[in-house]
Amino acid sequence: MPGPARIRWPRVTAGVLACLALLWVLATGVLYGAMRQTPARFGAFMSHVPGVAMMVLPFKPLWMSARAGGLRVGDSAPDFALPLLHSDRLVRLSEEIREKPVVLIFGSYT
Repeated sequence: MPGPARIRWPRVTAGVLACLALLWVLATGVLYGAMRQTPARFGAFMSHVPGVAMMVLPFKPLWMSARAGGLRVGDSAPDFALPLLHSDRLVRLSEEIREKPVVLIFGSYT
């Protein structure tokens, strides 16, 4: 019976590879969906993802696509409000722009 055993292994291997490919596609889709959530929800999701997943899944391309946003060079900044450091007052971008030019600098000084 050496004939049927030889035929079975390629089929089994193809089936296993197909299942692994389907699992990879599903995991990639779930990760992309999680990346589109708020940062808090994404962080909570990622706390349960094993580190090896970052080696197997295309994390960087998914991240760049999920967080690309819709603003382009020359678009107006979206309005937002932020609290002052030692105050209860909010600073709103739309109010500041009416009074004077505004430069937005995003960075960390910690």
